[in-house]
Amino acid sequence: MDALAAALQNSALSQLLRSSIWLYPLINIGHVVGIALLFGAIVPLDLRLMGFFRRTPLAHLMDTLVPVAVTGLVLALLTGSLLFATRPLDYVSEPLFGIKLGLLGAGVINALVLRCSPRWRGVSVGRMEPPLPAWRLHGLLSVVLWLGVIAAGRLMGYR
Repeated sequence: MDALAAALQNSALSQLLRSSIWLYPLINIGHVVGIALLFGAIVPLDLRLMGFFRRTPLAHLMDTLVPVAVTGLVLALLTGSLLFATRPLDYVSEPLFGIKLGLLGAGVINALVLRCSPRWRGVSVGRMEPPLPAWRLHGLLSVVLWLGVIAAGRLMGYR
């Protein structure tokens, strides 16, 4: 792993990202925007899954917020990969980076398990469903996992 990280750190891409006065800050801004889109879209949906906002049809939230969250996730992953490329040797040895990736993977798996369930697909075609106990758990777990991803990422900046 260290050999791959060293090769990436010595790459032209890594050197460009570290030396550009504008490129790194723009990528960092893109990363923050991706996180904001993801978390800003997923929290209202998760709150609805936990039983809040019961007058708002879940299907309406899903149709609007899931694509925004996916867009935010893709943007955060792309820009995060570029940020990683600036200092891969530092990141691979940072315990918080491993924690962040683990939480990120768990957050994505949690979302995929929920979205692959037959009852979830039933909601997306317009059937109104009350909050199910399993959905409440998925919603709570989602908020906790994504907050953990954000916290680990921010804490890395202060080490």
